[in-house]
Order: sequence, then structure tokens, then C-alpha cells
Amino acid sequence: QVQLVESGGGLVQPGGSLRLSCAASGSIFSIYGMGWYRQAPGKQRELVASITSGGTTTYADSVKGRFTISRDNAKNTVYLQMNSLKPEDTAVYYCNADGYSDSTGRDFGSWGQGTQVTVSS
Repeated sequence: QVQLVESGGGLVQPGGSLRLSCAASGSIFSIYGMGWYRQAPGKQRELVASITSGGTTTYADSVKGRFTISRDNAKNTVYLQMNSLKPEDTAVYYCNADGYSDSTGRDFGSWGQGTQVTVSS
């Protein structure tokens, strides 16, 4: 079992910043990729940003230049620094990680429970 616990969501005014964190725990041998997704009401879940174990990053066009994803491999933690937030960034943000579990001897893919980000004046 691999658990992901997110933190850092909340209410912020347009133009403000938030930093999300997601810590993975459990029977983890290694984590390949980690990422952040979001789902707004009435919309499909979409990829916001991802990062490989080697540090290669990808971003949705809508957040390029405003969001930065990073990870601490020693802590099995991924971060999402969100700057210049807009009302359209309002959504539930979910953390995702895939890797290899030493207890099961198989690859895993896990999701966090989600954290609400609301951008409003």
C-alpha cells in the first residue's frame, strides 16, 4: 500500500500564490513519476504538471510560466508552487505517483485524496 497525502490548498485572491505538497508513504522501493492534476466542477480531470525521477518536467499550457513543480526524492514528496493565480485555477488538486513497491513486487499507481484550491476576491 502506498498513500499520498496532500496539503497546502485554500482560498487565495487573484494574483496570489499557494504551495501544494504531497508526501508519499508506505512500501515504496522507488517512485518513477509524480504529478499534479486538477478537476473543476463539471469538468474532466486534467494534468497540471508532472516530473520524472530525473527532474524532467511538463506543464499544461494554461499554467506555464506561473506554476512550478519540484520534488524531493529523499522525502518522496512533490511540490507545486502556484503563482499569479487566476479564478480559472479554482479546482480540486490531486497528487499522483507511480513507482515500484518492494512489498508487493509490482508497480503501483496511487492518488491523493485531493485538496481544494479556490481563487476568488
